[in-house]
Amino acid sequence: MKAIILAGGKGTRLKPYTYVLPKPLVPVGERPILAILVEQLKKCGIVDLVFCVNHMAELIMAYFGKGEKFGVSIEYSMEEKPMGTIAPLKLLNDLPENFLLMNGDLLTDIDFMDLYNYHLESGALVTVGTYKRRVNVDFGVMEIEHNTVTGFVEKPQYEYNVSMGVYVFNRSVLDFVPGDRAFGFDNLMLKLLEEKRKINVYPFDGYWLDIGRPEDFERANQEIETGVFDQDLQA
Repeated sequence: MKAIILAGGKGTRLKPYTYVLPKPLVPVGERPILAILVEQLKKCGIVDLVFCVNHMAELIMAYFGKGEKFGVSIEYSMEEKPMGTIAPLKLLNDLPENFLLMNGDLLTDIDFMDLYNYHLESGALVTVGTYKRRVNVDFGVMEIEHNTVTGFVEKPQYEYNVSMGVYVFNRSVLDFVPGDRAFGFDNLMLKLLEEKRKINVYPFDGYWLDIGRPEDFERANQEIETGVFDQDLQA
């Protein structure tokens, strides 16, 4: 079992914190978010990790080293330039037939091993962890046809199934990824849909926040302080 963790982004949405720290080292409570994620993977029995790094890579490497103090094995893949979320996989050798891929700024209590086994049983090329996210619109929404109002909703709330930033890939997905340019998750989804390839989803309704979003980052710190977030995930 191998987990690839994307830790090379600049974290522009979290400025000014990311002026001095790479996003994966921004603390939630008293610990960097990536340290919490590594501990969660270890608890699931996943100890073979690869960090894809670029921005402030030396700080991430200095903090985690080879993973000894966390009880895991960490290798690093250095991106010479930003490559998006998927293209960095082309730099890796000896990938197993199926592997986990995730962003380095997740805060979740998902069972990574259950996700992995679900993927194997499905036979899909890609399995995407999804979460039902509610989005509030702070305006009155006009429904219009032919310049005539047909309906009105005041500050509606919509629900969407969003990607959690955690996936399981079959190695053959790399056949659809170019190696000469940046290529993101959105590019991959559109390519696989165009090719009519099977994309599976793993619906999850537990705890999940995207720490790269300022509002989620603030919420995470509040919930750790108040005990809403499971303290066992910080141990």
